[in-house]
Amino acid sequence: MILILHNRYRAAGGEERAVGDLAALLARRGHEVEVIERSSQELGRGRAAAGLLAGGLDPGEVGELVRRHRARVVHAHNLHPLFGWRAMAAARAGGARTLLHLHNYRLFCAIAVAYRDGATCFRCRRGHTRPGLRLRCRGSLPEAAVYAAALRRQQPRLLEHVDQFVAVSDALAGHLRDLGLPPSLTATLPNFMPNDEFAAESAAAHGEFALAAGRLTEEKGFDLAISAARSAGVPLVVAGAGPDAQRLRSLAVGADVRFTGRLGAGELAALRRRAALVLAPSRWEEPCPYSVLEAMAAGVPVLASDRGGLPELVGEGSTLPPDDAAAWSAALSELWENARLRAQRGARALARSRDRFGEEGYYERLMRLYDGVSP
Repeated sequence: MILILHNRYRAAGGEERAVGDLAALLARRGHEVEVIERSSQELGRGRAAAGLLAGGLDPGEVGELVRRHRARVVHAHNLHPLFGWRAMAAARAGGARTLLHLHNYRLFCAIAVAYRDGATCFRCRRGHTRPGLRLRCRGSLPEAAVYAAALRRQQPRLLEHVDQFVAVSDALAGHLRDLGLPPSLTATLPNFMPNDEFAAESAAAHGEFALAAGRLTEEKGFDLAISAARSAGVPLVVAGAGPDAQRLRSLAVGADVRFTGRLGAGELAALRRRAALVLAPSRWEEPCPYSVLEAMAAGVPVLASDRGGLPELVGEGSTLPPDDAAAWSAALSELWENARLRAQRGARALARSRDRFGEEGYYERLMRLYDGVSP
């Protein structure tokens, strides 16, 4: 029995997809699996703060499930604020071994992205959380104080009760080790694409536009995508919603840019099949975004920034500095004007995705991790 824990975010994103894909894969491979989810969407600020400061609420449920089902592994994702370290301690006490799958910097960073004021930020590290309080990274002083205190309290407890930390890219793993995770207990396991989500072949040669998809925030670099598309004369579709939407719309005035808002998975997949290429110009140390994995699995070439785990995804020759607008415009023009090159790059992306991010390889590596922590 494998028990999966996840505290859902107020706004669903890639981590929710990762949890669902993991559970479905394990079930397909004959494992007994149960997903225990709690949601931040229904929480008031007071209860969320209480959960963070206490290291989770009601951990007895996890321990009881472990004992009842004789779970051998508890595989956790986001623990804040309702599970916390106490859920991992309860799992251990019930006889299970514990993995904590890390998709971002949330164990050390109050806002999870390790980015602020237009630059990467790793000020909070190894239990030192005062920078997040001083800079009010959560916005208000009371909320920043809660996060600073809670992260400082939880970190040593998690180190005590987690048998294996798993990061979704080597870049993320390296940063987390530097921030305070033990190197010997920190492994890498990238996200994967299910077998039925790979295209039969690339259709990028017939693409109608460039596509940029994701949450519209400053660190995602969509303003760079708009600037490059305007300069290159390439039509751009921006799919997503977020706090930077109004600014991005104002920047796009006069350019051939269409904003779709947030789309469902099916709608986004249909849009992706019509794309000539995908832009991922992130400024933050982005670990392993599904927008890139999905594009590659669809046979769509990707131009990505050289930050975080993006180079590990797209490979050599497909990354650019996020501060070089001219380079982005030139690379975009080159692909847009050469359908044959798009076809070649799309086919290469599809082959790389199958080879490196398919479910067979993921499952094999996952089982090695499970076997490594099992008694």
